[in-house]
Amino acid sequence: MTDDPESMHLEIAVSVHDAAWLDALGDLEQQARRAVSAVLRHLDVGVAPLEISLVFTDDSEQRGLNRDYRHKDSATNVLSFPNMDDADMTAPEGSPRLLGDVVLARETIAREAGEQNKSLADHTTHLLVHGTLHLLGYDHMKAAEAAEMEAVETEILAGLGIADPYAGDVAAAEARHG
Repeated sequence: MTDDPESMHLEIAVSVHDAAWLDALGDLEQQARRAVSAVLRHLDVGVAPLEISLVFTDDSEQRGLNRDYRHKDSATNVLSFPNMDDADMTAPEGSPRLLGDVVLARETIAREAGEQNKSLADHTTHLLVHGTLHLLGYDHMKAAEAAEMEAVETEILAGLGIADPYAGDVAAAEARHG
């Protein structure tokens, strides 16, 4: 893959369900493109057209999604909804491959960023990377999977100039299990 995110043929549909995101981070689409592109470059996903949907919402909506889809009645920082499983990762010729949806909850992410002494921008980028990795099949349900996913996240974030979110930070490590 090239280093130019524009040449990746990446379509990002950004939906802002909580306008407070725009006050907190006015460059959401640019930040999102940078984070998602970094994941795709790092994993050498290829140059086929790709599409991802990003939803920037609040804790209330996120709690409903978490309850309805994960049977956990609480807000969480990020949810990922892959559109295709690993066996069907192709799309009709000329159509973008739909990776899925990543949904981020502003209040939870802002609270975590404060608790972890991180900027909202850096923590949001981390969770965009985390959510995109989920769309590509990464998980952290088992210790070995978590270690692999964290290592990949850390490498990608380092390439973006963001410190290791897991280095000596118990709260950050716990946050990934939202």
